[in-house]
Amino acid sequence: MFISSKNNDIIKQIKKIKTKTRARREEGLFFAEGRRLLSETPAGLLSQVFVSESFAYGDTEADDRLHGLLKDYDNVVEVSDAVFAEISDTRHSQGIAALVKCPVYAMQDLMGEKPLILILENVQDPGNLGTMIRTALGAGATGIVMTDGCVDIFSPKVVRATMGAIYRMPYYRVRDVVSLHDDMKDQVRFFAASLHGQKSYDRCDYTGGTAFLIGNEGNGLTDEAIAVCDEEMQIPMENGLESLNAAMAAGILMYEAHRQRQ
Repeated sequence: MFISSKNNDIIKQIKKIKTKTRARREEGLFFAEGRRLLSETPAGLLSQVFVSESFAYGDTEADDRLHGLLKDYDNVVEVSDAVFAEISDTRHSQGIAALVKCPVYAMQDLMGEKPLILILENVQDPGNLGTMIRTALGAGATGIVMTDGCVDIFSPKVVRATMGAIYRMPYYRVRDVVSLHDDMKDQVRFFAASLHGQKSYDRCDYTGGTAFLIGNEGNGLTDEAIAVCDEEMQIPMENGLESLNAAMAAGILMYEAHRQRQ
């Protein structure tokens, strides 16, 4: 198949999935773009692949993996360069993109033998969320939980920022932190990162089941979320600095847990 019209129904579907959270959730698909990201996509999650007419494989490791992934895949659609530019979400397109099936997890998939959970309340910045997913994977976290007020995990900017980690980090969505605590309190201890914590983060014990709470970039955690936490601690800061970037704070906490568990 070759698509040369921007008004093609498939192109309209891509645009809708790319821009609308509701469409992604209804169809169970998200938009992924670029050689490296697609080269890490599990074959079973691919729904449809799109390449521009000028696309050609390069000589990188990502290209080799991508070629191996797609050599026997028969649902590849070629589109004109102009049409690909229409669906691309990046300034410098690499000429390959796909509609990918959203992985689905149950809450128990996040727990593991010794849970290390990152709980995000109303995090809004796509770059922050994507970075936290990638950092959580590197630090050995067993899952990420997001409240309904968080940015959609499958928005193109979040997906791109994860650099492939989105395929390997179990996630779950919940209405709010209070109801989540009621469900998890017997398996993990809740730690709130707060400006008002009385104990430094590195003096807490994270060797058991642990959940770190990170709040909204501008407002932090809600009072309701802090109230259900087992411990409220802080990351010490010098020179009058009051707060850190949310993704940076999450990384510090998760890697302290990783250090303690070694």
